[in-house]
Amino acid sequence: MKEKIVAIVLGAGEGKRMGSGIPKQYMIIKSRPLIYYALKAFEHSPVDEVILVTGEDEIDYCKKYIVDKYQFEKVSRIVAGGRERYESVYLGLRSIGEADYVLIHDGARPMLNADIIRKCIINVRRHKACVVGMPSKDTIKVVDNDTYAVSTPPRRKLWQVQTPQCFDFNLIYDAYQKLMDSGDTTATDDGMVLENYGDQRVKVKLIEGSYDNIKVTTPEDVRIAGSLVKARKLFRFLHNVHDKIIYLQMKIAVFYKKEKIVYRFYSKYFKNNQIHFMCSDRRKSA
Repeated sequence: MKEKIVAIVLGAGEGKRMGSGIPKQYMIIKSRPLIYYALKAFEHSPVDEVILVTGEDEIDYCKKYIVDKYQFEKVSRIVAGGRERYESVYLGLRSIGEADYVLIHDGARPMLNADIIRKCIINVRRHKACVVGMPSKDTIKVVDNDTYAVSTPPRRKLWQVQTPQCFDFNLIYDAYQKLMDSGDTTATDDGMVLENYGDQRVKVKLIEGSYDNIKVTTPEDVRIAGSLVKARKLFRFLHNVHDKIIYLQMKIAVFYKKEKIVYRFYSKYFKNNQIHFMCSDRRKSA
């Protein structure tokens, strides 16, 4: 039986830190809504199904102006989310029914790409739980309530956690069910939910994503994301041009190789015939 891989794309946040009049996931980045980019990445991936979690009042908008408009055929359901991220994840998980693996992704991370998704799928099969992130570039300080430094953890042991966060479906669903039953409201991360409420025999594996895989939270992030999207489009264009040039060079090389073989054949053929004719002429003259 073929395994089933489902992605949950979270787009129910209000984006209070953005300071805009609309939720950040619908802000336009290079002529497309922010959430479009994550959905597009999953649409062209081995993922079988996508669950889009959004605000209850935004379901019809998402259906008409995002899913239908851009023809995201893998989006099977649009689910109303909760007030907090962990509630939205739980509601997304509960809507799935059956699956083998689930990839949970923040819709405000537009730079998701095929390579990250591929690594997620490989590692979740191997480890049952994996989280995308990157080693911290900066020194991190632990502070007290008055923002005085308390300690400085070794940077080599610190990672900046991103999404997708990927799990065996039953494993993470059971952990989230226990979280919801507990009344704990401090969960900010899916890996954290598994660490606190999941099977303690399963450890969360960190896998490298990309420093470009930013979460758009502030107006500065919008400008950065716009530049990254523009750069990605330019890179794809140049990559396609490069591929076409290489293909053309290969065709030319094959053509000249064939021409060279034909030239050698006919050169040898005419040379042999010329010798044959010369010998015949000598016999006749004799």
